[in-house]
Amino acid sequence: MKISGIVCEYNPFHNGHLYHINQTRANGATHIVAVMSGNFVQRGDVAVMDKFERAQIAVKSGVDLVVEIPVVYSIATAEVYARGAVYLLNALGCVDEISFGSECGNLELLVEAVKASVTCTKKPELKELMEDGMSFPVALRILVERNYGTEMAILFDGSNNLLAIEYIKAIAFLGSNITPFTTARKGSTHDNSSKPKGDIASASFIRQSISSQSDFSDFIPDETLQALLSATRTASLANIDNLEKLILYKLRTSSVETLKNAPDIGQGLENRIFDARTATSLKELFFTIKTKRYPMARIRRILLNVLLGIQKSDLVNPPPFGRILAVNQRGCDILSEAKTKASIPFATSLAKLGEINDTAKHFATLESRAGDIYALATKEIHPCNKDFTAKVGIS
Repeated sequence: MKISGIVCEYNPFHNGHLYHINQTRANGATHIVAVMSGNFVQRGDVAVMDKFERAQIAVKSGVDLVVEIPVVYSIATAEVYARGAVYLLNALGCVDEISFGSECGNLELLVEAVKASVTCTKKPELKELMEDGMSFPVALRILVERNYGTEMAILFDGSNNLLAIEYIKAIAFLGSNITPFTTARKGSTHDNSSKPKGDIASASFIRQSISSQSDFSDFIPDETLQALLSATRTASLANIDNLEKLILYKLRTSSVETLKNAPDIGQGLENRIFDARTATSLKELFFTIKTKRYPMARIRRILLNVLLGIQKSDLVNPPPFGRILAVNQRGCDILSEAKTKASIPFATSLAKLGEINDTAKHFATLESRAGDIYALATKEIHPCNKDFTAKVGIS
C-alpha cells in the first residue's frame, strides 16, 4: 500500500485535477487521500458548490478519502493554509507522500526555491521593501532575484510553485517523513483565466464561464457537469456577491479592535478597513482597501475572517481533528491503517468531534457557523445546520 496525499479545493473539479490524480496513480499511489478546503477557499471566496458535493465528486473521480481543511486554515495565507493541510496528512500517520502540481514540475528546483525563500525571508531588506509599500510576495521575489538570479526568481511567479514551496516548508516545519512528489501542471495555470489549452482550463476560467453562462463542458468530467447542472436547478450555486449586505453589516458593526484581532492584520491595516466601512457595495469596499501592499486576495480573506468571527488566536492551535467528507472502500483501508497511527481523531460526525475537548468544540462551532453563512451565499437561501444533517458520501 502506498498512500498519497493531495491538498486541494476542487472548485470545481476539472480535467486538470483528474490528470493530477492519474499522474499520482502512475507514480505508484494505490490509495489517495485529499485534504480539501470546505465552503470557503484560500483566494478569499466562497466555493461554487458546497463541500459535501465537491467531496463526492472527488471520490467518484479517483480520490479515496476526503478530509476537510478547517475554515480557520482554508482562508489563511498560503503558508498557514499549507501548514494546516500538511498537518492533517501527517496526523493520519500513514501517508507516504504528498503529490502536488507545479508550473516547473521539478522537485529539485522547488527544494532550492525553498532554501532561497527561507534565506530571503530572514533578510532585513524584506521589511524595508514592505515598508516602501510592497506586498510580501513581491518583496520576496525581488530579494530572490537579487540574491539568486532571474532563473530562480521566475519560480516565484507561478502560483502553484508558490504553494509547492509552502508544502515542502510545512513538511520540514512539522518534521514529517512524508515525501514530496510533483508533476508539471498540464495546460492552463492555477486560477488563470487565460485561454484554455486542449481540454484543460483553470478553475477560475470555469467559474467565470459559469457566471457568464458560457459553455465549459469540455473542461470538466461528467460528474462535475451533472452536479453543476443540478446545483443550477436548485439555486445552490454560491457567489460571494450574495453575502454583500452581510459583509457590509458586519464591517459597519465591528470596532477597530475587532478588526485588529483578525488574522493577517498588521501595519495599521485595521484602520484602513475601518475607514472603508462607508462603502455601499463589495466592489467599492474591496477597491477602497486594496493597495500594492495589500492585494485583493488578502483583503477578501480578512473580510471573510471578520464575517466568520475567526481571530488570530484561532491559528495558535493546529487542527484538533480530521472531519471526513467522503470515503470509498480504499478510503476505509486508509482509515483502518490510520486507526493505531493517527495523532488526532478522524470521523464523519462534526458533533462528536466537537466533544473531544474545548479546542475541538471551538473549531466545530466555527465550522458550523461557516456552513450556516455559506447557506446564505446561494441564489436562494438554504437551511442552516447542514454540517450536522448532511449525509457523508460513502461509495
